[in-house]
Amino acid sequence: MTSQLNVDTIVDKAGSGGSNVKMANTSTYVSDGGSVTQNTVQGLVKSWYCLQGTDTFGIKDSFNTASATDNGEGDYTTVRTNAFSNDDYATAALCSSTGGSSPHYNFTVENQDNRLRSTTSLRTYILNSQSGEGANDALDSSVSFMGDLA
Repeated sequence: MTSQLNVDTIVDKAGSGGSNVKMANTSTYVSDGGSVTQNTVQGLVKSWYCLQGTDTFGIKDSFNTASATDNGEGDYTTVRTNAFSNDDYATAALCSSTGGSSPHYNFTVENQDNRLRSTTSLRTYILNSQSGEGANDALDSSVSFMGDLA
């Protein structure tokens, strides 16, 4: 038998703040317009990071990202804290351009030569679209990961 709970707010026992809510993979929400439902878990970004590419390399901020390695000029490998169920997850990337009198317009690409993508890691390159000179460091770069966690 199914049941339905109708409430306006869920708070902790003390009534002072939010509460932990656990959802199954089949949980849905109703769209803003009210006519469509969407799987809640499928719609979430499962991992993301923002890397500092120039000066001192490192992770500026992240979620579900365990580490980042600087393999050389504009060549980075990141490792997820929690693995994906397969290596067919989607990514969305953005990186900054360099300023000055001759700005470089950078974009992030996956290493297609070796397909260095796994359920826990991804290797990316920051490429300069103007010069065609290959990889270069950007001030910062960000990648979001969407897919099923293991």
